[in-house]
Amino acid sequence: MKIPKPLKSGSTIAITAPSFGCTMDPYLSRYREAVRLFEERGYKVVSGATVSKDDGVGISTSPQVAAKELMDFYLDPSVDAVISAGGGELMCETLSYIDFDRLRDAPAKWFMGYSDNTNFVFPLATLSGTASIYGHCITGFGKPWEDCEYDNLNILEGKSSSVCGYSKFELPDADERFGVTDPLSPYILTEKKTLRIYRPKDGFLSAYSGEVAFEGTLLGGCLDVLHNMAGTRFDGVRKFIEASGKVVWALESCDQSPLDIRRSLWHLKECGWFDTASGFIIGRPLRAFSGEAFGVNKYTAVTDVLGSLGVPLVMDADLGHVPPSMPLVIGSRACVTVCGNDICVKMELGF
Repeated sequence: MKIPKPLKSGSTIAITAPSFGCTMDPYLSRYREAVRLFEERGYKVVSGATVSKDDGVGISTSPQVAAKELMDFYLDPSVDAVISAGGGELMCETLSYIDFDRLRDAPAKWFMGYSDNTNFVFPLATLSGTASIYGHCITGFGKPWEDCEYDNLNILEGKSSSVCGYSKFELPDADERFGVTDPLSPYILTEKKTLRIYRPKDGFLSAYSGEVAFEGTLLGGCLDVLHNMAGTRFDGVRKFIEASGKVVWALESCDQSPLDIRRSLWHLKECGWFDTASGFIIGRPLRAFSGEAFGVNKYTAVTDVLGSLGVPLVMDADLGHVPPSMPLVIGSRACVTVCGNDICVKMELGF
């Protein structure tokens, strides 16, 4: 696995929109603020034309144009890192025009993005053998920086190779609930994070004072995207895990209901993706944050499918669409330790 070199003041960061761009608030204001903050730190920021486009369906523009700009930036030797403008809905169509064979032979550089950007982050590791960061899109940096933002920056700059979770999180409807209209508002951290640790022989462990630990190659992303990718020509997982061995799976969901999550996990399990799993980090789901359907909730959707694998499941972790979210280097070797409500992911990045 190729690990990109750290950034430093003076490095060039390219912003591109292989999924949605930044054409309306709050995204436009956050994008502008993020660019200002990176430039204030000495970075040169170059934005592609797709960032300001909105003529696409579910993405910024046509898939061919979006894919070409992403490829051009990644292969440009004057660009040191690429950060996605945002998430979206149909980046799978951009994926169709990405040449992962060319990327396999290219020098590694950091790509950062989450959600729909799983369409690039995940196959970049499994098909091209290059690590990338499942972390902030550029708009995530367009607010007062807190621990989460600095964790993202520290990985980019090679100042840290581990993340250790956060003590509180923001409710999915926090802006509406608290009447927040400022697009540059900080997180509204009102809820105490409580990890739910499931071990097949014990069931759920509450107030657990012991340690749960597992390690392997870190893979994952947004479940909404991954279940769609499985079985396509971009599914290189079986070959990848045969060579890599144990895998730490980090999964989260955006739009899926509890039943969608259960179906997706069943699908990936039956595709053989989880055959070498050593453990799972399951993020707080957005749509399935509360409620249930046919007796299935966000917990049983996972445990009823994955429990038979006999490995630890760490649920309600700081990962995904319910912020703050830990940045994770997909493709890196990682060791996960959990004790009570504390989770730490140590990644081998060579610095």
